[in-house]
Amino acid sequence: MSAAAPRKPCCVPAAASAPPPLQQAMPAGQAAPAGLLCIPGGSFAMGTDGTEGFAADGEGPSLRLDMAPFRIAATTVTNREFAEFVRATRYVTEAERLGSSFVFYLQAPERFRVQTGAAPSGLPWWLDLPHACWQRPEGPGSHIYHRPDHPVVHVSWNDAQAYCAWRGVRLPTEAEWEYAARGGLEGRRYPWGDELAPGGVAQCHIWQGDFPNRPAGGWQPGATAARSFAPNGYGLYNVAGNVWEWCADWFSPDYYRDPAARDPRQAMPTAARSMRGGSFLCHESYCNRYRVAARGSNTPSSTASNCGFRVAADPA
Repeated sequence: MSAAAPRKPCCVPAAASAPPPLQQAMPAGQAAPAGLLCIPGGSFAMGTDGTEGFAADGEGPSLRLDMAPFRIAATTVTNREFAEFVRATRYVTEAERLGSSFVFYLQAPERFRVQTGAAPSGLPWWLDLPHACWQRPEGPGSHIYHRPDHPVVHVSWNDAQAYCAWRGVRLPTEAEWEYAARGGLEGRRYPWGDELAPGGVAQCHIWQGDFPNRPAGGWQPGATAARSFAPNGYGLYNVAGNVWEWCADWFSPDYYRDPAARDPRQAMPTAARSMRGGSFLCHESYCNRYRVAARGSNTPSSTASNCGFRVAADPA
């Protein structure tokens, strides 16, 4: 890790304030779904000793860890799945309670690009757009009707926890996420190998063009379907790019300094929760956090148009 590399805020804006508390009782949860992928226990090298990341992210040093078996979803939670949760529980997300969420400016209609909310410091390409939420991903006038199988976005870590409690699952730890995302490949940069686009064929959904103002012709910012591209060796889709995925851990740049040797989890509270995988806004020129060892973070109540989650569970 290059000591000179600062921690760029990347494409994960933090909410300036928390929404009002949720005043509702959650119904009892369900049994964990049967369709989760079974990941065998084993040993793997977590993190990286490379220099292409950001020192302040704490991507290394690489550590060999022992992992117990667990289960994890093949995809991030979709709009269809989250809608089932909302219908069953009448849950109101934090973006809905706050009244706004962050939308990348090129996703929003031009009439909304005259900013009404303050842009996050150092991230002028984000709009704090009133009424943007999981049902209206690009703000007023948009909807998920034709995107049932796309990742749900504009969900906070707290929203993800509420879904997990109802569904009988949990968020994966960072160690579980990376172990599963590697798909059995040891020490590779991406879930499929070390080359970003082998043979010129894209393997993931990340920014194409000059970030952040000049996307390549025909490329549109926004998440693709949850089962886009080929799955990795364990059957997981889109663990590089598309949307950021919340993990169970509190985020700490010192994660690798003294973890447990088996099934580690950062349980000491900090200001942020961990995120993995990068998003459709990642680009090598600014943020290359779509690598399998890369780490991100945000405050638990933050939401944006490139943030979702994947669920996990203990062995059946």
